[in-house]
Amino acid sequence: MLKVRIGRALFDNLTMAESLAKIRDHLRTGHKGFIVTANVDNVLILERDPEFRAAYNAADMVLADGMPLLWASRILGCPLTEKVSGSDLVPELCRLAAQEDLALFFLGGEDGVPQKAANRYQSEWSALRVAGTWSPPFGFDKSDAENAEIIRRINEAKPDILFVAMGAPRQEKWISGHLRELDVRLAIGVGASLDFAAGKIRRAPLFWQRIGAEWLWRFLHEPQRLFKRYFIDDLFPFLFLVLRQLLETGSSP
Repeated sequence: MLKVRIGRALFDNLTMAESLAKIRDHLRTGHKGFIVTANVDNVLILERDPEFRAAYNAADMVLADGMPLLWASRILGCPLTEKVSGSDLVPELCRLAAQEDLALFFLGGEDGVPQKAANRYQSEWSALRVAGTWSPPFGFDKSDAENAEIIRRINEAKPDILFVAMGAPRQEKWISGHLRELDVRLAIGVGASLDFAAGKIRRAPLFWQRIGAEWLWRFLHEPQRLFKRYFIDDLFPFLFLVLRQLLETGSSP
């Protein structure tokens, strides 16, 4: 099964290895591409945000970022093969870039975060070329002048891959809205991945990731910030969405 639908999201049913192979082939064509990694929160935003849906529909690849999506796909009878999170994909793309002599640009995050993330990856792969880093001012995406300046910086740096860390849905909307103006071969929204790499936020240990409890680990460390999002905004609406889809597909001829 090449595509798996959960709500309004249509996922590419790929492993990490398959995703990287497809990305490598795309980069060699020289054409522009756009990747999104979706979690439960993103799937729910798609239900109510037409602009976000348009950005997703414009993406060349939609990958499942979260074990709850894999569990839901199994309940729906169309199992996703593997979780491919942005936080795992970014270092793999850095490895690929070092091997293929591709240049990267890190955009987004608080002041200093993109540079620290770039430094971290360059310490792991000495051949990695970083074309540039930039932490834009708050609200830049609402300013034509700021957007023009950021696009100018990126295009002058001539990166092959652009990492955009603004959080969903802003990063996907920004990439989709400006991809034609960007002189890049691949753009990808990476959320908190640069914060993890820069050491600003500590990622869950591997054990928690492997058992599908990375979200729980983050909640236990930031309960006040994440309680409403995880248990009110996401949990029950997502269960309802899956149940609704299950009933719809079960009643189909």
